[in-house]
Amino acid sequence: MGLVKASITGVNGYTPDYVLTNKELESMVDTTDDWISSRTGIKERHILKEEGKATSDMAVEAVNGLLKKTNTRPEDIDLTICGTVTPDTVFPDTANTINHKIGAINAWGFDVNAACSGFLFSLSTGARFIESGRYKKVLVIGADMMSSIVNYEDRTTCILFGDGAGAVLLEPSTTGFGLEDEELRGDGSGREYLLMRAGGSLNPPTAETVARKEHYVFQDGRPVFKAAVKGMAQTVQQVMDRNQLSSDDITWLVPHQANLRILSSVSEMLGFSKDKVMINIHKYGNTTAATIPLCLWEWENQLKKGDKLILTAFGGGFTWGATYLTWAYDQ
Repeated sequence: MGLVKASITGVNGYTPDYVLTNKELESMVDTTDDWISSRTGIKERHILKEEGKATSDMAVEAVNGLLKKTNTRPEDIDLTICGTVTPDTVFPDTANTINHKIGAINAWGFDVNAACSGFLFSLSTGARFIESGRYKKVLVIGADMMSSIVNYEDRTTCILFGDGAGAVLLEPSTTGFGLEDEELRGDGSGREYLLMRAGGSLNPPTAETVARKEHYVFQDGRPVFKAAVKGMAQTVQQVMDRNQLSSDDITWLVPHQANLRILSSVSEMLGFSKDKVMINIHKYGNTTAATIPLCLWEWENQLKKGDKLILTAFGGGFTWGATYLTWAYDQ
């Protein structure tokens, strides 16, 4: 019996119906379609508008489609891990809410708060449970309703973010395909540059914090941009060097969709041609933990068993990293 690896055996995504275009944003804040497009690469983003709906509802849509595609019963799921910074509530966690809504009555779950690196960190965590031999079916989800924490009077942030969810199923495999290696990093000194200032134990909600609009995303773009390019490029290079890989050996680079300039800078530094980089930021904007699984979902039909992929992300905190995997199935 060969080495057990955690393999992705299915992927699915979901984005809400409502599309917020750059043209519509022109009527909301002092910006233009040309300005947004040239600086971010974003043309539109999907927004969850339905009353009473939250992050878990988008995740449920993605997961139900995934279970159908993989012919998996909800009661066979062992564990659900949800990367998110927009949980339905501070507690209980969103993962267990998802389990309840999909009927995963035999599963337990927890959330991972690593901002835009949430899916990457959750994927590596889920892989450890599979590799241990104790679990056979693990759901890994990246889902965020960023519209719930974005100030639509702040033109520096409201143009960037959208809502969405993506999910993969991890299962054990002895075929040689699956998660191969990773380099995950964190630096808490970066928290001042990208954060939500109020709502936690350090700065609990008050009328004053609401009035100061401290429950929205704050970002200091310049240091975040610089750290994101450096962090993503370095960890991808480290993973490639450790596995004796070059950009020619990698079928797809799958970067977090934060900003087209960041994606271009990272891919150029690493020597990846544009036709080997998954990019859909123009359609969805930055959906935080959902960007990477949404890319895998969109490119699923082009992926072939044995394809070599490197996923990379950078998020608030700071958190960042890269994961190398071999694709385990043909669509």
